[in-house]
Amino acid sequence: MEYDNKAINRLKRIEGQLRGVLRMMEEGKDCKEVITQLSAVRSGVDRTMGVIVTDNLVECLREHDGDDKKMNEVVEQAISLVVKSR
Repeated sequence: MEYDNKAINRLKRIEGQLRGVLRMMEEGKDCKEVITQLSAVRSGVDRTMGVIVTDNLVECLREHDGDDKKMNEVVEQAISLVVKSR
């Protein structure tokens, strides 16, 4: 699968946020500030997973257009990926 630049850019942003959280912890910042930033990282990861699953789902549905059974399998797999990751 070829990954969209949206997902890659999101992950680069998350990577920067994580570095920032580590720096905050090393500097002894308040727990609430650290948790707030970690929550932002988690939200970013969730959204990135959504982008990847959605893009992949669209691609798979196009491949199996007309094959209802296969299309249902693809949708079920996508839902399983999103639900399992939470």
